[in-house]
Amino acid sequence: MRVAESEGADDRKPRSDEARSAFAAPPGVETAGPPEEEQPTSEFAVPEGLAAVPSEPEGSAFARPSTYSAQHSPPAYRPGHGFPVSPMTDSPWQDRMRTMLRMPVGERPVPEATKPEEGGPAVGRVLDLTLRIGELLLSGGESAEDVEAAMFAVSRSYGLDRCEPTVTFTMLSITHQPSLVANPVTASRTVRRRGTDYNRLAAVYRLVADLSTPDAGISMEEAYRRLAEIRRNRHPYPTWVLTAAAGLLAGAASTLVGGGVLVFFAAALGAVLGDRLAWLSAGRGLPEFYQFTVAAMPPAAIGVAMSLMHADVKSSAVITGGLFALLPGRALVAAVQDGLTGFYITAAARLLEVMYLFIGIIVGVLVVLYLGLQLGSPTDPENVLRITERPLVQIAASMVLVLTFAVLLQQERSTVLMVTLNGGVAWVIFGAMHYAGGIPPVPSTAVAAGVVGLFGQLLSRYRHTSALPYVTAAIGPLLPGSATYYGLLSIAENQLNKGLGSLINAVTVALAIAIGVNLGAEVSRLFLRIPGAAKRAAAKRTRGF
Repeated sequence: MRVAESEGADDRKPRSDEARSAFAAPPGVETAGPPEEEQPTSEFAVPEGLAAVPSEPEGSAFARPSTYSAQHSPPAYRPGHGFPVSPMTDSPWQDRMRTMLRMPVGERPVPEATKPEEGGPAVGRVLDLTLRIGELLLSGGESAEDVEAAMFAVSRSYGLDRCEPTVTFTMLSITHQPSLVANPVTASRTVRRRGTDYNRLAAVYRLVADLSTPDAGISMEEAYRRLAEIRRNRHPYPTWVLTAAAGLLAGAASTLVGGGVLVFFAAALGAVLGDRLAWLSAGRGLPEFYQFTVAAMPPAAIGVAMSLMHADVKSSAVITGGLFALLPGRALVAAVQDGLTGFYITAAARLLEVMYLFIGIIVGVLVVLYLGLQLGSPTDPENVLRITERPLVQIAASMVLVLTFAVLLQQERSTVLMVTLNGGVAWVIFGAMHYAGGIPPVPSTAVAAGVVGLFGQLLSRYRHTSALPYVTAAIGPLLPGSATYYGLLSIAENQLNKGLGSLINAVTVALAIAIGVNLGAEVSRLFLRIPGAAKRAAAKRTRGF
């Protein structure tokens, strides 16, 4: 029986090496017992002999991950290309916030520390303070990019590191994402009123700068108190000073384009009457379109009256001076700057606003010019563009124009002198290129505006404030008042082709001013090195992909 059993067992054994596994243990080697569990182990299991790091038990890929606070966050992310994200504490807050806004959310460094309040401020209050500060900046004419940078700075100063501000022409919103799995918190605010007050704008910039300073330690109550003081702050100049400044601006502009003493006072009187009519219209609740329309009529009426009386003066300079005081250069610069930095919706809305205001001026002047032609007012369109070269008088007139423009913009008294010098330098460059060098007005204007933007950005960095007070008034002498009036006069005489061509030329000069100002500011940011500042990344939204 044993022999038979052994023979049967030999029959069940493999007859060749093909049926034997390559991993079979050779004879004489002890084999391990069968595994306790037949299920395969994960490739992420901790190898035998290594101590497992104490952590939460492993779960599904859809399990809720652990979160961390801003105080106990991991170190700042270092991108793959080797550029370290530094705290950038030595650079102005505008540069730091612009740089981080253009980073992906995962690459932004977390805030250094939150304000020393027990338990930290509530998210809702931080977002409300952020929106109120953004509203003051946007209503004051600041560009959308700078408004976003200020809102981002305020939210980060109170420890909200995952915030995304959004700015459009009439709407501000900000979203805070506490963690990857928590519900986001969103707040918004509508901007319904706009007013030009660069003194208030500078105060808001100082508040944001103080909030962005790590060692300042400004509490939420202190920030709200300072914000309320800014809102209640009285204008630096009374109403009668603003009215007188409007008259002096028009008089200086009329002198700039060839007017004499009589033309100076006539243009000043027309601008004062137009300013009072605009104030009256605003008090009645009329839109800005009608305010600009009625403000353009008195200077045009005085110029037509002087033509009807055959006065031996350049009556067209009276109307041109009135146009200088009304052209919306501030809104145009902000619109072009928003477009060049990628905020196309806001730029389109601001350009539409500029177009409506410009059409309002055209309507007011055209109505008066048409009535003057019906009454037999003599016209000499070619005399409008014929400007007598008086370098010293024109330089003085340009500086008076810039000074009065700064007063109308409610600038701080400490900035009026610097912006006046900036405008005088711009006119000297334009006169040297256009009158002495024979260069066309568009490139000459663009170069002069670029110098304005460059100096304005350098001055704003030195003073740690907005660049608008140093730029907006300085471009006043470069505005295309003569080309605008020549186009309107040609249209009134039924010469549509010539009139539209001159208006297009005026729009081209205005765009050259805006682009030159923005280019000068970008050149200063490109070549001005600040210790500890990270390189400013380009806006990805403008790359086309």
